[in-house]
Amino acid sequence: MSVAERRFISELTSLLDSRVSIRTADGRKITGRLIGFHPASLSVCLWDAEVEGEGTTIPKLFLNGSMIVEISSAEKPFDIRGLANRIAAVFGEEHVKVIEDKGIILVMGRIRVTREGVEGPPGPATDRVRGIFNKFVEETASRS
Repeated sequence: MSVAERRFISELTSLLDSRVSIRTADGRKITGRLIGFHPASLSVCLWDAEVEGEGTTIPKLFLNGSMIVEISSAEKPFDIRGLANRIAAVFGEEHVKVIEDKGIILVMGRIRVTREGVEGPPGPATDRVRGIFNKFVEETASRS
């Protein structure tokens, strides 16, 4: 797999569990939460999908990749790299590892940070990371 292909799949993976808008070959616009996709065919699974103009919600929708013309983010993606930089400014770059395609930041090998929050052993380091996370989320929300 080429670097470009890996980056493409990584970008699509970063949209998992977020709302996306899909334009189909027949012109419909479908919005829903991207739950999964097949890398070879680009077929997707959406939860709580809404077809524009129909007014109904489809709990689980599978779309064949050959029917998809465009996929776009319906919400601003979480800036995992920006948060990692903020944490690294406090703990040092050598203690912060970003797994961008999974949306995970590991701090000192034992504190796990995702867009959902902070998990780690009780203690001052975890509390400090949680404080940085909360401030980052608050500042990001106020800019939106």
